[in-house]
Amino acid sequence: MLRKILKVVLWLVVAALVLLGVQTWRYWDTIQRVFLGGVDVYETTPPSLPAELKRPAILVFSKTNAFRHGEAIPAANALFAKMANDNGWGYFQTENAATFSPAILSRFDAVVFNNVSGDVFTPDQRAAFKAFVENGGGYLGIHAAGDNSHAAWDWYMKAILGTTFTQHTMSPQFQSATVKVEDKEHAATQGLPASWQHVEEWYSFDASPRKTGAHVLLTVDESTYNPVGMFGKDLRMGDHPMAWSRCVGKGRVLYTAFGHRAEAFAEPEIRMLLRNATEWVLHSDGGDCIGSAIKNDDAGRGEER
Repeated sequence: MLRKILKVVLWLVVAALVLLGVQTWRYWDTIQRVFLGGVDVYETTPPSLPAELKRPAILVFSKTNAFRHGEAIPAANALFAKMANDNGWGYFQTENAATFSPAILSRFDAVVFNNVSGDVFTPDQRAAFKAFVENGGGYLGIHAAGDNSHAAWDWYMKAILGTTFTQHTMSPQFQSATVKVEDKEHAATQGLPASWQHVEEWYSFDASPRKTGAHVLLTVDESTYNPVGMFGKDLRMGDHPMAWSRCVGKGRVLYTAFGHRAEAFAEPEIRMLLRNATEWVLHSDGGDCIGSAIKNDDAGRGEER
């Protein structure tokens, strides 16, 4: 009798190990991206670009060496393609980081990081992007472009973001909350209502980017959702920005934490924000970034410069 019981237990253990192996094989890419520090994919041969690109031109980049937002990325790519067509902009979308060379970037006026995650560039590609921004190129970052998977790139974390992602909501993950416009005069917020409801995976950061000179455009009202993360972590920031801008050298930089769900890119407020933001980083007003500097109040909130 004991031998039969042991035999059954052994078969159950074997079956469990086989099932575990199958599931690990099936989800190995996700396991690598989420739990093992990401994948190491670095392109060195650029894609073929159109012979001619209208100017201004935007490069929409959606490479992911860490967690991939598989539904949001194509939704955002489609939105930017339509936006470019409607406004007569040049447009090229890629996940090939070899596009980031001085010669290729010179054909564009702004780069959109559409949920880019992980360490995606070689040292030369990093240098090319840094020079592009500092010499007047625009940058628009969406959602995962501001998470902690970029922590190995010190310049990006400090100069572009100016803050460090900590966690997102998990209780539940997606919640409706009230977004508030903080600066009604900035080009990126034109046409937006003073406040609106939005469903998001709400990001929190270790400190407000105001402390590093960012100009905050939108905040989320923490009293309108449950700001609790994994293992019950309190994610309240007090001052909780969701979109901010800054100048990096001569370049205009704008980041928004919106955009985890594909549905976000169908919302009129998000579409308007992204269209306005793209125009602003493209320098469509004709001014340079230094000339567009905006000072915040004197309550220790810094300034855009």
